[in-house]
Amino acid sequence: MIETGTEPATETGTAIGTAIEIRDVGFRYREDGPPVLRGVSLAVPLGGRLLVAGPSGSGKSTFLRLLNGLVPHFHGGVLSGRVRVAGRDPVALGPGGMSDAVGFVFQNPEAQFVAERVEDEVAFALENHGVPPEEMRRRLDTVLAGLDLGPLRHRRLTTLSGGERQRVALASALVLEPEVLVLDEPTSQLDPRSADGLFRLLEELPARLGGSSGSGSGGRPPVTLVLSEHRLDRVAYRADLACLFGDTGEPPRVGSPREVLADSDLAPPVTRLGRRLGWSPLPLTAAEAALFPPPSAKDPTDGRTVVRGRTVVRGRNVVHGRDLVFRYPGTRQTGRDVPNVLRGVSFALAAGERVALLGPNGSGKSTLLKLLVGLLRPTGGRVELHGEDTRDLDLLEITSTVGFVPQNPSRLLFQETVAGEVRYTRESHGLPPAAETAPNVPVPLARLDLAAHAETHPFDLSTGERQRAALAAILAAEPEVLLLDEPTRGLDAPRKEALARLLAELAAEGVAVLLATHDVELVARWARRALVLEDGEVAADGPVRDVLAGPVGERLRLRPQLLRLWGDPAILTVEDALGLRSGEER
Repeated sequence: MIETGTEPATETGTAIGTAIEIRDVGFRYREDGPPVLRGVSLAVPLGGRLLVAGPSGSGKSTFLRLLNGLVPHFHGGVLSGRVRVAGRDPVALGPGGMSDAVGFVFQNPEAQFVAERVEDEVAFALENHGVPPEEMRRRLDTVLAGLDLGPLRHRRLTTLSGGERQRVALASALVLEPEVLVLDEPTSQLDPRSADGLFRLLEELPARLGGSSGSGSGGRPPVTLVLSEHRLDRVAYRADLACLFGDTGEPPRVGSPREVLADSDLAPPVTRLGRRLGWSPLPLTAAEAALFPPPSAKDPTDGRTVVRGRTVVRGRNVVHGRDLVFRYPGTRQTGRDVPNVLRGVSFALAAGERVALLGPNGSGKSTLLKLLVGLLRPTGGRVELHGEDTRDLDLLEITSTVGFVPQNPSRLLFQETVAGEVRYTRESHGLPPAAETAPNVPVPLARLDLAAHAETHPFDLSTGERQRAALAAILAAEPEVLLLDEPTRGLDAPRKEALARLLAELAAEGVAVLLATHDVELVARWARRALVLEDGEVAADGPVRDVLAGPVGERLRLRPQLLRLWGDPAILTVEDALGLRSGEER
């Protein structure tokens, strides 16, 4: 059932100079269900940049899907109010009628792929729209170069890292040169340099497409950008307008990013710090915050950082990688040698360590994690588990000690209920049933705030809940080592903070935790050590403050916002600046 108010559905009707017009929109997925959107009203000018923010489950993705007709056409539901995008009514036209005007990149880029190779995937939409061959080549070359995908254009998608796949999905949307580009967490798997490169490309789009800040000198309107993000320090200052969702079903706050984020816990670190210290006007960036004096803080760092070398880890080593080399099967593709993904990587993990695994997209982070858990076997070198070569162990023996949560947690979930996942893990490892906090609620579920979903099918969960369910299933085996590959993708700030607390608790219990991430703000808050990969080698390994503040952190843009502001390794977080956390606690 669709209600669109009293106005007829037409392909025109947007105010002159307006790319998106939303007027008093409400939506619920079922006629008798709770409202997901209520009282949403905003207007985005041609060439404008709208930031959509808010906690998980607040309605952001539903709002984005309004813009190309996926809501309500694909998902169903009850919609009221007026929606106009690029002069069209997506409620009347549906996704097919909006596809040439609205480019859309989903949170999970793999869901969009239809081809095997990068170049074929990016060209697929052009072929479907009948773009002439010469124009197709021009667009392909431009977008592949702009997103640093030229060297990967002949690669199979299955051989790419998560961040590389995300860039391919972005290229597939950009290549159609849409009037409105909608991006659902586009930088969630991108390293800082790639994220900056993406935003530079987006800023250049009007010139590339023949548009301008006005009506488009080349006959096309300038590109209008709609961007949903959790990492607001990367994007808040780039937006003209912000739409901040709160509790589900409540009208969002709409205004300038500075106004909307002034009292929000989701604001960038410098904004939250400025609020605590009484700065005015509140800054959004490190450059704006540089006008204010830095607080004093003691430097709690100790130890040393080794660049292009090996760090000896204090304590009992559980896992040791020695001169690891890895090359994916197949020595040649399209007439070129396939390089080694890892080249002589050596490091160790000790019981109770909290280690962040950092590095650019494609540097070998996911490959390294898979080697440690036995899903891949090294081409050269060895992985030792308690001193024993893992090539002498079967996979079940390895996973009894090493737990691994991949980028896509759905690959771990196959039971009928969330509680069933925990029970299966315990049974497969020959462990007795887990203690329960209530009937059918094993302790790992309660610990991850999943008690209410114990009897829910895993695929009925949200992305964040599914991530936690996979983690609960892995923790049920009581591993000594926990490996996580981009576990915060799609998590809002409160859930991210809850995950950091849990991982700190596990480390305090003696679990060695290795977390691969591009989220340097999380690294600053949680990690004690940073291991950085670059071009398949160890670029740095040492205390997190030293690494982030050192030359590798600067070159790879691994510096959190407050470190960029003052350059003081003693001040990485808001808590550091306010003196709320001691060096011992870190």
